[in-house]
Amino acid sequence: MQTIFTEEQLADPATRRSNEILRSCVHCGFCTATCPTYKVLGDELDSPRGRIYLIKDMLENSKVPDEKTVKHIDRCLSCLSCMTTCPSGVHYMHLVDHAREYIERRYRRPWDERALRWLLARVLPYPARFRLALMGARFAKPIARFLPDARLRAMLEMAPARVPPPSANDRPQSFPAERRRRKRVALLTGCAQRALNTDINDATIRLLRRHGCEVVVPKGIGCCGALTHHMGKTHESHAMAAANIRALAAEIDGEGLDAVVINTSGCGTTVKDYGHMFRNDPIAADAARVAALTKDVTEVMGDLGLGDASHAAPLRVAYHAACSLQHGQQIRSAPKDLLKAAGFQVVEPKDSHLCCGSAGTYNLLQPAISAQLKSRKVATIEATRPQVISAGNIGCMMQIGSGTGIPVAHTVELLDWATGGPRPRSLRDLAPVYAAGSPPAGRAARAVSNA
Repeated sequence: MQTIFTEEQLADPATRRSNEILRSCVHCGFCTATCPTYKVLGDELDSPRGRIYLIKDMLENSKVPDEKTVKHIDRCLSCLSCMTTCPSGVHYMHLVDHAREYIERRYRRPWDERALRWLLARVLPYPARFRLALMGARFAKPIARFLPDARLRAMLEMAPARVPPPSANDRPQSFPAERRRRKRVALLTGCAQRALNTDINDATIRLLRRHGCEVVVPKGIGCCGALTHHMGKTHESHAMAAANIRALAAEIDGEGLDAVVINTSGCGTTVKDYGHMFRNDPIAADAARVAALTKDVTEVMGDLGLGDASHAAPLRVAYHAACSLQHGQQIRSAPKDLLKAAGFQVVEPKDSHLCCGSAGTYNLLQPAISAQLKSRKVATIEATRPQVISAGNIGCMMQIGSGTGIPVAHTVELLDWATGGPRPRSLRDLAPVYAAGSPPAGRAARAVSNA
């Protein structure tokens, strides 16, 4: 793609990077075939190619973003399926991130959108605040259908019936390895899942310790910055990320780390990109070190290998590939291989490359499109007749779980169970016939059979 940026524009590192990305695009349109929003909406401007044209025009001409451009950029899930499909290696993630930052700085949204985005940025990355918000939402949930704003209804409807108490394991501390120590790893405990599902970190710690890892929760660790980063709030996201970089660099320079382990794939995609995010920052070297050590928990377990994986029932597991894992980090086989090694029968839904519609805050900011994507995803999963659904991202788990009666568990919970840990909480109330392999039809199956 030909571009006409001025030398003055190219002096800005973000614009220079966007220019490189734009020039690598050859207009082939392969990305439209795998773009979820294009599948749902059928609008060229809601495909990666269409958005690239809008971003190019906005950046080249130093435009104040208009409503049309903002609408179509906002509709992007950042699922990165286009990056897996693209034969030219167009790094769409860096381009759309720059576009969102540009829009955040130069476009004045309607007051209600500004208020909602401010609220999400001030609540979701902070577990204590998020926990209080979830408790409040439980009481307001019965009136959700009467609210005029679909986004507020979505926020209340997504609130879980149970808010778990805080886990003591999420506090800064060190857990010794069981038996001989093979690795020393730091665990990024996340933010949203510390309020939504504390079992995930608990299971991760047990699994890693059982396989010879000393697990450290570093002091000063917090939200990775992904939620605010994808809203274009760069100052806030970089402040959170920088705190993590300093905390992890201290561990690397102290007793050393073999890996930074992440069990929420959306966070993993962002932390692995810290080197790029901070390339022009004084902490660039530390950011690059942290990014290079970062691994999804299934990558680490793939290196270690499962030991004595004979404790779980051989359930039929539908594996949902989170976009941030399969497209953002290009991790596809490790989770499935581990589940099979643990004795589970693994099945995959049709169109597994398509997003479930969660995408960070997308299901709260774009509830109508998100609901369509959820219906498609749930229908394809239920068609495989699984006894349990496995995913490696808390957002996907909440999104899919809200549309089906089939239990959902994090991949690491199933691996922990198989190697001697407790049965995942979501599976403890399975009816005997269900546990034997005859799952009841999920509540969404009939509603979305013609989606």
